[in-house]
Amino acid sequence: MFKITKKTIQWGGRELTLETGHVARQADGAVLATYGDTTVLATIVSDRHPKPNLDFFPLTVNYQEKYFAAGKIPGGFFKREGRPTEKETLTSRLIDRPIRPLFVKGFKNETQVIITCMSHDLENDPDILGLVAASAALTISGVPFQGPIGGARVGFFDGEYRLNPLIDDLPDSDLDLIVAGTKDAVLMVESEASELSEDVMLGAVMFGHREMQPVIDMIVDMAEECAKEPWDFQPPDLSAHEAQIRELAEDGLRAAYAEQVKQVRQEKISAAKKAAKAALAEGETELSDNDIGGLLKGLESDIVRTSILDTSSRIDGRDLSTVRPIVAETGVLPRTHGSSIFTRGETQAFVVTTLGTGDDEQLIDALAGTYRESFMLHYNFPPFSVGETGRTGFTGRREVGHGKLAWRALRAVLPAKDEFPYTIRNVSEITESNGSSSMATVCGASLAMMDAGVPLKRPVAGIAMGLIKEGERFAVLSDILGDEDHLGDMDFKVAGTSEGITSLQMDIKITGITEEIMQVALTQAKGGRMHILDEMNKDLTEARPELGEYAPRIETIKIPVDKIRDVIGAGGKVIREIVEVTGAKVNVEDDGTVKVASSDGPSIEAALKWIRSLTAEPEVGVIYEGKVVKVVDFGAFVNFFGPKDGLVHISQLAPGRVEKVSDVLSEGQKVWVKLMGFDDRGKVRLSMKVVDQETGKEIKSEEKAD
Repeated sequence: MFKITKKTIQWGGRELTLETGHVARQADGAVLATYGDTTVLATIVSDRHPKPNLDFFPLTVNYQEKYFAAGKIPGGFFKREGRPTEKETLTSRLIDRPIRPLFVKGFKNETQVIITCMSHDLENDPDILGLVAASAALTISGVPFQGPIGGARVGFFDGEYRLNPLIDDLPDSDLDLIVAGTKDAVLMVESEASELSEDVMLGAVMFGHREMQPVIDMIVDMAEECAKEPWDFQPPDLSAHEAQIRELAEDGLRAAYAEQVKQVRQEKISAAKKAAKAALAEGETELSDNDIGGLLKGLESDIVRTSILDTSSRIDGRDLSTVRPIVAETGVLPRTHGSSIFTRGETQAFVVTTLGTGDDEQLIDALAGTYRESFMLHYNFPPFSVGETGRTGFTGRREVGHGKLAWRALRAVLPAKDEFPYTIRNVSEITESNGSSSMATVCGASLAMMDAGVPLKRPVAGIAMGLIKEGERFAVLSDILGDEDHLGDMDFKVAGTSEGITSLQMDIKITGITEEIMQVALTQAKGGRMHILDEMNKDLTEARPELGEYAPRIETIKIPVDKIRDVIGAGGKVIREIVEVTGAKVNVEDDGTVKVASSDGPSIEAALKWIRSLTAEPEVGVIYEGKVVKVVDFGAFVNFFGPKDGLVHISQLAPGRVEKVSDVLSEGQKVWVKLMGFDDRGKVRLSMKVVDQETGKEIKSEEKAD
């Protein structure tokens, strides 16, 4: 019934298995991949007919995690998986980016790749396995895909690279890098690093590329046995019309790209295209609107790319390595905890930092377990930032991805939690965009956090690099414009401090780049990063010494674990009362760490005093102010230390003889008492007669004798 093809290799110390022919047989390609005890199912289905009137390739990649994979039942009322999590969205993008450029140019058939995590051993992250499985499914499907590709995760432990480190080992690594590529070249890099050098980062990329080769060979071996017949697809040949389009539009487009102001340039480009289309419409042409659009884009690309390679001069007049003018501003909003506006050319990020307490941490329920996140960065890209109208209020995959890239770039320089016990949220509103708003977000968030008083180890800056490659000629561009991104071959983002790289992301639109090009790009990016840091330092070089006026203050104390219940109380009664009366936020952790937060200093002091009174032990020989809570024939009970009461015997009420307790004391009366000790049963013994009830000072021995 089943015609199963199965391949197995040892990879990174674990067994990797690819299997097809058993599951999802109606898909164009389906591969069940297992690494350790983590299993994913990758399927690909492509429509047999191209979508009409499309000027892009309609590819959708969806990675999804099923809770059953980790033996869990989803929370919530419906008890089923809901909208994609951040992890699922980021993994979908991770797989999409390296496979998209390998589909044959001109292929417009709707294609869907679905990767499902079926089993998770909580040791091997499914993202790399999903990428490998998707590559294998595409390779055997017969669709016009110029693969296969492989992928690998690289860690860096004590100066040594490690292939596919386990999830629990990654916190000890100075690097978490994912690389994907073909047999000959690298296509995609995504990473987070602890201020590593350019040489170490490049070495990690090349290490990962070498280590993925057995996987690529494995997929090829599988395809030779079971791949379906390749589709009979021939991209439309429009070369016969290129001369006509060039004659109609070249002069107008060259004049447009001579304009250095984006809005003026866009208007002239639009006018040149409109004129060319009108001229074609007057005659008889078999070209569709999409064909004309594709030819015009090809002409644009040729004009821009050839000019850069021939003259080393770019659209806005810069040379290859110059960064656009930068203005860094902080403290721009009056009531926020920290704020900045970072402007680089026509790209601008307005970033706001908000400080919170442990109650504000994000609770994340993942297959690998539930955890709390105290550092957040949210990126928003409203349509007005590019002078357009569009949908708002919706967080797309791009916004999630750009925000996570900036998050990775900044995490390495955050202070330790015990040094700075705040929850930190950054929001980046992109108010202008013409190239690399994610790197502007890195710079702006670094400034905003320092403005809020977050003691970062060092400021962080980011820069986006581009590539123009024709044959053996290539040019690496620093701080790319939007047009250079669209018409170029590479988007290479590097973020870091003066000491090293904290994040690196690379996407290639061609079939890959060489080690030489990456080396040039990294070296050029370092120079650009240092320049940007210098410009940022003109406004702010380090964190402000004090938190902003409206930021919460957090004081931390440690209490014995066995006293936690005294602070919380039955059903949380005591801690709620502390919060309501003092106005401070109180967070008690399992290890006895208590964090008290408020923007009002007296509120913090009142809450701390209350908590100490609940948890501290009274000291023998110390004088306390107390209140009489009960009068009896043989003395009075006084509440003198938090909830603690003690007995003042009638003989200890006053220096002389007291006939009746009620002659001296009444309930509710404030008195000074000295803790004399404890009796055999642990009962507290207090004395009033040794303390001056007016001053609260102890009566000296000679005074007692008098």
